[in-house]
Amino acid sequence: MFERHVGGENAILVHIDFPDTHNKEDKDEFVDLAISAGLQIKDIVGGSRSTPHPRYFIGTGKAEEIAMLVADKKADVVLFNHRLSPAQERNLERLVECRVIDRTGLILDIFAQRAHTHEGKLQVELAQLNHLSTRLVRGWTHLERQKGGIGLRGPGETQLETDRRLLRDRIKSIRKRLDKVEKQREQSRRSRKRGNIPTVALVGYTNAGKSTLFNQMTQSDVYAADQLFATLDPTHRRISLVPGQEAILSDTVGFIRHLPHDLVAAFKATLQESRQADILLHLIDASDERRDDNIEQVYDVLEQIGASDIKTIEVFNKIDNIESLSAKVEPGLDGAPDRVWCSAQTGEGLELLRQTISHQLEIQWQHLKLRLSPQDLSIRSELYNLNVIEQEQVDDDASIVLDICINLSDWRRMCRQTDGAIEKLRISD
Repeated sequence: MFERHVGGENAILVHIDFPDTHNKEDKDEFVDLAISAGLQIKDIVGGSRSTPHPRYFIGTGKAEEIAMLVADKKADVVLFNHRLSPAQERNLERLVECRVIDRTGLILDIFAQRAHTHEGKLQVELAQLNHLSTRLVRGWTHLERQKGGIGLRGPGETQLETDRRLLRDRIKSIRKRLDKVEKQREQSRRSRKRGNIPTVALVGYTNAGKSTLFNQMTQSDVYAADQLFATLDPTHRRISLVPGQEAILSDTVGFIRHLPHDLVAAFKATLQESRQADILLHLIDASDERRDDNIEQVYDVLEQIGASDIKTIEVFNKIDNIESLSAKVEPGLDGAPDRVWCSAQTGEGLELLRQTISHQLEIQWQHLKLRLSPQDLSIRSELYNLNVIEQEQVDDDASIVLDICINLSDWRRMCRQTDGAIEKLRISD
């Protein structure tokens, strides 16, 4: 790789305003990310451009200004609130003579600090290696010579090629181990399905208060802090909603705008918890000025991971930070409650939230009757795996009649998988 300068914790932040939404980022959130990474912010460089500069992302004059600022402030790293190309990152490092890290690299560094479980560390390493693989170009030019010696003369393998091969091998090894973890998670989900225990997953923008709410509802002591990405590893606990009704509550990693694709791919097994849940609790910081934008970003990520069809209850948290606002429940378009205002910190409104979850779980399950032909046995097998078949009988014409009680999200998923064929098997009562 390109030989990086030895650095410490002093950072210069660079935030550029762009008119288009693709490159537009939030400055305050960028500062929060840097603080969460444990950096000492020495200065913030701002500016505006219509489009990124191909060589430095910023203009040549601005780049030279940053180089002088790095020397003056004795900074060890320059952070960009944008995604830089590998070439732009290398060009800037040569000019400013210190490490240059883009927004993706900063988020990956925070994730590396937060990962505690074996699975979490593997996921972060996979994301880091995928990010690093694009930055090996010309990084070993000072060592780019062929191997020599008896039996090794000829075309050979350059150091850069060796490094790429080792990187590919490591990525392949990690993916195999994560595939094994995903299969184990799938077995656990099927066990919960067979036990008829519904799953409720907490999702939301990072630092919305998910872990605090999780602790309040489960009486647990999961790590919670007022910082971005305090929670990385998913946690599951059984909760009581109303007398005689229980559910599994799952705390998941927080989302952020322009979530790096490497992270989405690496955290596939973790994000699968949200995709397979019966209900999503979308936790929202009601006191955040960027609330509406954050809501939109969360729904974008849910769309990416295939969880947009799952029934979602919007939970507006931190009402204790807003004067004259008390706990309440608001109905959705169908008249059923699907928006709750509460405070995870004080516990106000949590009983209303339990009642809302209970009510939504009841109306999310549908009793259906299906008639399957002998060619539809794969559908029957899938329904048995979901443990939703209540009664089965075989008619004289060899068709199979099934009485099922299935969650709407599972039904919609099966409709997609079968291209709507399962919908045609329904029998009207």
